[in-house]
Amino acid sequence: MRITDLARCDARPGRVMEWTLHPSTIDAATALADDLRPLSHLQQSHLRTARTVRDNGLTMPTWIGTRFSLPGPADPAVLEATLLDWTLRHETLRSGFRRRTEGVRRFTIGAGSVALHRHEAGVFDRAEELVTYLQNRFDAATNALEWPNYIYAAVLREDGTDVYLAFDHSNVDAYSLFRIPAEVHELYDTRRGGGEPRAVEVGSYLDFCELECAHAEQVDEIHSAVARWREFMAGCDDRLPRFPLDLGLEPEEPMPAQRLMTEMLVGEEHAAGFERYCRPFGGTLAGILAASALIARDLGGHDVYRTVVPFHTRAASQWQDSLGWYVGVVPIEIPAADAPDLRSALAMARSELHANRRLARTPLARILHLLGSDFRPTSPDLHSLMSFVDARAVPGAERWTEQNACATVRVSHGDQACVWITRLHEGLHLACRHPDTTVAAQSLRAYADALRDTVVRVAEDGGDLVPGRKHAVVDALAPLPA
Repeated sequence: MRITDLARCDARPGRVMEWTLHPSTIDAATALADDLRPLSHLQQSHLRTARTVRDNGLTMPTWIGTRFSLPGPADPAVLEATLLDWTLRHETLRSGFRRRTEGVRRFTIGAGSVALHRHEAGVFDRAEELVTYLQNRFDAATNALEWPNYIYAAVLREDGTDVYLAFDHSNVDAYSLFRIPAEVHELYDTRRGGGEPRAVEVGSYLDFCELECAHAEQVDEIHSAVARWREFMAGCDDRLPRFPLDLGLEPEEPMPAQRLMTEMLVGEEHAAGFERYCRPFGGTLAGILAASALIARDLGGHDVYRTVVPFHTRAASQWQDSLGWYVGVVPIEIPAADAPDLRSALAMARSELHANRRLARTPLARILHLLGSDFRPTSPDLHSLMSFVDARAVPGAERWTEQNACATVRVSHGDQACVWITRLHEGLHLACRHPDTTVAAQSLRAYADALRDTVVRVAEDGGDLVPGRKHAVVDALAPLPA
């Protein structure tokens, strides 16, 4: 499933319907006692950032979602029942947050009190008009500081129906988004055939949050995870790492707008060849990190490449089918100056991944608290990151192209560059959210072209990224056309 934005997800005009939680459900939630299960550290950090951004007078929607197609003209009643079935499957969608004197507390509404409210938004004849409407509607309905903070929509046509789901990030991660099309398709097919969906027990993200927080409380200032992050950040001037190439930002300037780069990096043949070459070193992720380290050295002049890599935290089988934000991050540090070729950098990447992957279990917010660092959340991203997901094993992945499925991200403002690379059945897909400056666009274009050049050459002949061979990236640094 490629990662893109609404403007580039092949939106098709039609009759728009949308669903939110029914007012009776919201009213029922106001009378609930607190749910004693805590927010995850990610959720707590996310809410702090949203509150700080709001208090600074900024509007930074950061929702994520998915879009996919159903065959034929959908029956709105059947689709509504399907969406309710799916909502009830995942407890986190019945749970929200509210401020108390002692801090933010969770509440969770019972499944029997949940209903959806359908709204007919009208007919849209032009794709551009539809995209603008959906983006504005999703921005308004996914506020992290309000509940509910998600919305469903469908664009109905005679030849098919496009389904859109948008969530504040506190509800979902990328893997959750990847699973949605197959789950909804299965439920919809059952409902359309007149059947009742089979009961499916999935783990609750709320239960996971309770376990994660209990584990995090056992981590103290002398824990090895804290020591590793302290050492890592010392190499970044006691900060979290930024993207290694120039983004064209000036100190103290207002939070810049962002833009999204999204494209197929290489097709399946080259992706498979690169994977084979990198397999002895841990696979494609190690290869991407090794290549990125050499690119950062050759284009950015960095002797040491430092980045943050996210990993899922679904360690137990009970969380595999669960909707939630199951993500931890680890520090990666590759001394590229000591790597004469890609194979050497691969060995370094393998060593870093092996040594640090376990750190994903401890939330970064807990680490920063123990380090006593003053990380005031003024940006949607605390750091740059390099994400890799092999999505080929996700249920239904082989049908994503047929279903016009994509993951959608809202790009608004931010001063970091975050890269997501996804292994699909069709190849390697790259998406990057970065500041909307000419310099940043040039830097990310240079990075993407150099990474593609490396993958292709390795796949075709096992060639290395040889120091001094910079013809591909020098061309990429030429000024962009007006």
